[in-house]
Amino acid sequence: MADLPEQSKGQEHYERPLDELLAHRREKLARLVARGINPYPYKFERTHFSEEIKSSFAALEEKEVKVAGRIRSFREHGKSTFFHIQDDLGQIQIYAKADVLGQQYELLNDLDIGDFVGITGVVFKTHKGEISVRAAKLEILAKSLRPLPEKWHGLKDVELRYRQRYVDLIATSGVKEVFVQRTAIYRAMREYLDGQGFLEVETPILQPLYGGAAARPFKTFHNALGIPLFLRIADELYLKRLIVGGYEKVYEVCKDFRNEGLSRFHNPEFSMMELYWAYHDYRDIMKLTKSLIVHIAQKVLGKLEVPHQGKTINLAGEWKEISLLDSIQEATGLDCLKMDEKGLAAAVRKMGLEVPANPTWGVLVDILFSEKVQPGLLAPTFVTDYPAEISPLAKKHRSNPRLTERFELFIMGQEMANAFSELNDPIDQRERFASQLAQKEKGYEEAHVLDEDYLNALEFGMPPTGGLGVGLDRLVMFLTDQGSIRDVLFFPQMRPTDSESPEGT
Repeated sequence: MADLPEQSKGQEHYERPLDELLAHRREKLARLVARGINPYPYKFERTHFSEEIKSSFAALEEKEVKVAGRIRSFREHGKSTFFHIQDDLGQIQIYAKADVLGQQYELLNDLDIGDFVGITGVVFKTHKGEISVRAAKLEILAKSLRPLPEKWHGLKDVELRYRQRYVDLIATSGVKEVFVQRTAIYRAMREYLDGQGFLEVETPILQPLYGGAAARPFKTFHNALGIPLFLRIADELYLKRLIVGGYEKVYEVCKDFRNEGLSRFHNPEFSMMELYWAYHDYRDIMKLTKSLIVHIAQKVLGKLEVPHQGKTINLAGEWKEISLLDSIQEATGLDCLKMDEKGLAAAVRKMGLEVPANPTWGVLVDILFSEKVQPGLLAPTFVTDYPAEISPLAKKHRSNPRLTERFELFIMGQEMANAFSELNDPIDQRERFASQLAQKEKGYEEAHVLDEDYLNALEFGMPPTGGLGVGLDRLVMFLTDQGSIRDVLFFPQMRPTDSESPEGT
């Protein structure tokens, strides 16, 4: 039988040095090749998945099937062997007997946990009641040259999970299901928006000017045109050009890129959904946002009570709404509207918070909110009416021109969505851009750039419009009960290891 019996095959990486294991598997590979066996064939004609066999056992009992998957366990009993294979839907047990497989039974000597095999055999149920396949033919589909890990533990292994997601998907229970749910969330989102008459569109990722958010971009260069280009930081300005062009309901599911740090909630490449709805304002978008998220949760989870990091968030009923300035006053006692920049900066410093150089009143308000209010917003909360200085693309508030018609949605202390009554006055927009340029000259690197083509578009006329951006990675984190953005990205950005650093630095 195999060199490593069942009890050591599953634990081989604990009991033998890695170099020895790698060499041992390559020796097995060489033996297979010496027998004239191609250990990496081109195709296998599978007829059934594991779960199909289990669910249709009554119809398939004693019928021939062809199954394929990765070996996950071995158990030897004299001249017979039991092993499980894993396919896309689950696992099924294979029963291999020497007197049935003949010379092919010897191939089990050169198989390991992690190898892919194809099995032709008959469906039956063992004495213990486990639905299995009695192997009549065994085909090796891919020889695994590295042992699979048995478990993850400690910080280093968590890092390895993200760096080697392909192994994490094999070895860590529940990981695949998170990404299956992610796809279901996207599907439900599109289903809702399509059902509401929105048109899904695509806009440029490479842009001559970046805009639509306060962020630093990634910069590249187009050799043929001889011009710099930027990876988009948001879709907003191009989508609103489409509203100018005559579309009334558009959305895009996209990748955006921001040259910023890494954290539990930030990855420089992230996913957004942005939509724009002509003839509507931020109040209409607020209703749509709630309906959208409720639809997704009900469709994907089958309920509106969402467990997340030890708490349960109920999406049913009314969602809380509070103005940004009222939330700060409740938390700190400060009435920001009655304070100028100097007085507000002093109050912020007194609270032990860092104040940037040359801060605007709006930036100080945002600092207070982020530090003193946001962490406590666990239940779904719409925070409304943001300062104009930090909302250069939103219409001024009907009741106070220092504020804008803007809201952000917070759940579990994290921003999930951002929405405006979109600024469609080209003269006001030019003045806002000019103000942003002044901030940039004072050192605010993330200030918005002036986009003449966008202003040109607005001068052709854009109807009243409500816009929304939803951070999809954070929404997926919330609905799948994950604590880090890295847990919902197949391949998150990671800091390089010493061996991965340029020139070893």
